[in-house]
Amino acid sequence: MTGFADRLRGKVAIITGSGGSIGRAACLRFAAEGAAVVGCDLQSDAAAATVKAVEEIGGIIDSLHPCDLTEPDDAQALVDLALARFGRIDVLYNNAAMAHFAWFDAMDHDLFSRTIRDELEILFHLTKCVWPHFVAQRSGAIVNTASVSASICYAVVPGLAHSTAKAGVLGMTRHLAMEGAPHGIRVNSVSPGLVRTNQSEALLADVTWAGAMLSKIMLDRFGTPDDVAAAAAFLASDDAAWITGTDLAVDGGTMAW
Repeated sequence: MTGFADRLRGKVAIITGSGGSIGRAACLRFAAEGAAVVGCDLQSDAAAATVKAVEEIGGIIDSLHPCDLTEPDDAQALVDLALARFGRIDVLYNNAAMAHFAWFDAMDHDLFSRTIRDELEILFHLTKCVWPHFVAQRSGAIVNTASVSASICYAVVPGLAHSTAKAGVLGMTRHLAMEGAPHGIRVNSVSPGLVRTNQSEALLADVTWAGAMLSKIMLDRFGTPDDVAAAAAFLASDDAAWITGTDLAVDGGTMAW
């Protein structure tokens, strides 16, 4: 994280899913680059641990937990907290998501609908709440978390609903970028490949499954939460001032061959 100490200085960033592996890495990265962070998570203990980690490096952070972004009222409460504490919002990093996996033959209507809700609708809810403030201040940067699964399939991943939801994230990103441009709002997405997180560790313990996934990665290693956090911080910063409507693959070359 050297060399970028002031890149986000003076900015206020909402980062969702702050208790997770990538969310925590993002909170630490954004804070290290000077942003005031407002996190949120369904898991209160994990979110509180992130607050402690950020404060230990001298960062500025507040957090709403538990926070269920499938509920529009919770999304509004998060925005209200950010405005009450810091008076403005400059960045929204829609990182939080909950994927549900099943092969199509085993997938029922409820599981499919829950995946769309937990990976796509939550972006709509929170962005809807933040958008008027970005329009009023005529600036703002949104970073959405998509996935390589929006564009490719893995033979060993039962990801029909996940792929569908993340393809929706790409479509929402492009359309919001078009609508936001006249108001100075930039909207981009990151598409992680397979990242080693608390959630993926159990899967990676299966040598056969891990080997099949690794064979798709050009750089021959799984990603880290820091890899994704660094890309999100770039898109949130003024270094990306002329970038909007773009998806940045953070995948070790997975989609390049």
